[in-house]
Amino acid sequence: MEFNHKPVMLEECIEGLNIKPDGIYVDGTIGGAGHSIEIIKKLSDKGLLIGIDRDEEALKAARQKLEKFSNLKLIHNNHDNIVEILEELNIEKVDGILLDLGVSSYQLDERNRGFSYLGENELDMRMDRSQKLTAKEVINTYEEEKLANIIFEYGEERFSRKIAKNICEARKEKLINTTKELVNIIENSIPKSKQHDGHPAKRTFQAIRIEVNNEIKPLYNTVKKAIDCLKPQGRLCIITFHSLEDRAVKNAYIEAKGKCICPSDLPYCVCGAKSEGKIINKKPIIASEEEQKQNPRSKSAKLRIFEKTS
Repeated sequence: MEFNHKPVMLEECIEGLNIKPDGIYVDGTIGGAGHSIEIIKKLSDKGLLIGIDRDEEALKAARQKLEKFSNLKLIHNNHDNIVEILEELNIEKVDGILLDLGVSSYQLDERNRGFSYLGENELDMRMDRSQKLTAKEVINTYEEEKLANIIFEYGEERFSRKIAKNICEARKEKLINTTKELVNIIENSIPKSKQHDGHPAKRTFQAIRIEVNNEIKPLYNTVKKAIDCLKPQGRLCIITFHSLEDRAVKNAYIEAKGKCICPSDLPYCVCGAKSEGKIINKKPIIASEEEQKQNPRSKSAKLRIFEKTS
């Protein structure tokens, strides 16, 4: 299967990065290179694009798509490790960083990846297939309360406790090995009258995927580290697809922007508040109506942009 991922808000991201032809740019979630190919087209021979992904199949697809470009470095790693990655490349600061936190169409549709609730596939859901933790392990070993909390927090699923209880009951009889087995449990846990907002397993599968790949817990610190890696006037563009992701990005931006907390009657600041830069768009940018029609996965996307000033 071809690694296919329609880049979300492509024009908005390219504009947001404010690309300099001789700059150094990082696509921390390069996927099928949908955003990267437009970034590298705007670079001169003196510019450099660094593509990072924890999915080796994504990197293979990106390498093929960008094979005619020589000013490219592809790294199999996690964007959470951006500081270490740049250190290994002997690069101190960069001019721009893009993080698209969505799951690619390829990952969702590839049969043996287990991301999709359609069909009958192995419960896997690993973006980096060299890691040990899989969806099968989460489903079959996590305690009921922990499972319920994950499904509620990451999936915003109101029937999380019933689903977790039924998972734990089912696995007493036999291990839950496939996506279809899990879907059946979820469908039997949600009243038919409440199964009207998309597929009933959608939220639970999202929650398990987030847990398996540790997508949210490190995000706040990753944003702070990414800002620290920017040159003055460098920009960070992040596309989120989940309310918890968006909140982490928003809060990290606000902290990096800095805010004086001194009493208003003081003649000057004594709290030592420092600003690392400015938030370009106070409200998140969302996909146009036309894009949402053409690419339904863009409906929940939010883009936030930060510019380093010091």
